Amino acid sequence: MKKYNWGLIGTGWIAHEMADALNQVNGEIYAVTALNKDRLIKFAADKHIKKYYLTVADMLADPKIDIIYIATPHIFHYDYIKKALNAGKHVLCEKAITVNAKQFDEVQQLAKTKGKILSEGFTLYHMPIFKKVLHEIAANKLGKIKMIQVNFGSLKDFDPQNRFFNKDLAGGALLDIGGYAVAFARLFLAEQPNTTLTTVKFFETGVDEQAGIILKNSRQQLAVISLSMRAKQPKRGLVSGTKGYVEINNYPRATTAEFTYTADAHTEQHNTIVAGNSSQALCYEVADIQRYIENGHDNGQLDLSHDIAHLLDSVRTSWGLEFPS
Repeated sequence: MKKYNWGLIGTGWIAHEMADALNQVNGEIYAVTALNKDRLIKFAADKHIKKYYLTVADMLADPKIDIIYIATPHIFHYDYIKKALNAGKHVLCEKAITVNAKQFDEVQQLAKTKGKILSEGFTLYHMPIFKKVLHEIAANKLGKIKMIQVNFGSLKDFDPQNRFFNKDLAGGALLDIGGYAVAFARLFLAEQPNTTLTTVKFFETGVDEQAGIILKNSRQQLAVISLSMRAKQPKRGLVSGTKGYVEINNYPRATTAEFTYTADAHTEQHNTIVAGNSSQALCYEVADIQRYIENGHDNGQLDLSHDIAHLLDSVRTSWGLEFPS
């Protein structure tokens, strides 16, 4: 496989994790840029990055860079994605990839026009355990899939100034943790939902603090999603069918899946499958993105992100929530 040069935008905590993964997979990182010069210089030194740039424009102008990784607050993603694609770079952007579906549709089309890979940073797409679970489902081990239940609850510090609760930065549970829950649901639904029912509790800053979401598609499959930024919940996903169910805990970086088979609705058989290592989640992601570029396609991942972006829009429209940006 070709050696790819990555350029990072941002030096926050997830950028630290990604830098470690890039060093592990590729042995080096080519470049980084960020707004805070002191943090930028320290980050570059700590992660053994060859170059640092004081502006995004300067980094994008470097012809040696193949892939741009974006790890900034949501509201900056759209602009950076467009600039990176127009500069001829492939892009991996942290979720939420854009703050609304209109922006997503534009960057998806731009990536297609430019012939570049654009991908959203959902680790669950890359964890080996999901390939095994999807194989079991395709083999009809759970029968017809009827119901999906997904939880994700964080207990964020009560700080109205934090980006998690900052409306100007498109904060709130839906775009921060909700994308993961909706991504899990969409992965196991046979088709895109066409019905959305939801209710929300707003935080004092006007962003969504917690919510319940029900999705239904034309095949009558249901997904029930529970989100919170001020109440801890397990990151648990449950996929139920006519022959049993599978439970996946810590699903963003899952390594195990617990199957329960109930073909006659009275007796149960249990099976646990194991695959992958949660500490390697971003390494799997890096390897897959580079493989997508090598192969010239992303195995439908951006199409899933398209569906997720439109579902998030549908939910937020139901709430009447708009961001200043």
